[in-house]
Amino acid sequence: MEGLLLSHVDGSGAPPDDHGPATALSRDRVTDWLERSGFSYFVDSDGDAGGLWHGWLFYFLVLGERSEVLQVRGQWHRDLAIERLEDVLEICNEWNAERIWPKAYVRVRDDGSVVVCAEVTADVGRAATTAQLDQLLQCGLSTGSMFFEHLDTLFPDPLRAAP
Repeated sequence: MEGLLLSHVDGSGAPPDDHGPATALSRDRVTDWLERSGFSYFVDSDGDAGGLWHGWLFYFLVLGERSEVLQVRGQWHRDLAIERLEDVLEICNEWNAERIWPKAYVRVRDDGSVVVCAEVTADVGRAATTAQLDQLLQCGLSTGSMFFEHLDTLFPDPLRAAP
């Protein structure tokens, strides 16, 4: 469908309320969004931005040969024992089968602990408007948080329960 132009009500072909022209994706645009949104964040030694949202670690990555891919990757705040791997894989598979975002998956560390992750990845091509970037970043944070809240209900923190 390359070259397909959809016309909107104003006939311009631009989506309504697009907050200006589309510009190239960059790490600076991501950190500008974080600052405008009032979020606290850090930049690691690789130049990637990250931060904590409701206790969950999220990274905001700009990937690809031409920095055309935006990825919001989150990690659940607790590790699971390797004995829970089958359970959590089933939960991730069910989530992925029923929802578009985020992609849910697990990683097994060298010590055998299980880390649960969620990510939203979008190839924005050559450029994205401010509104598109805002929507993708919010989507990554909100859907990742929804998945992690789901995990919290399935695996309640034993230290939060009254003795």
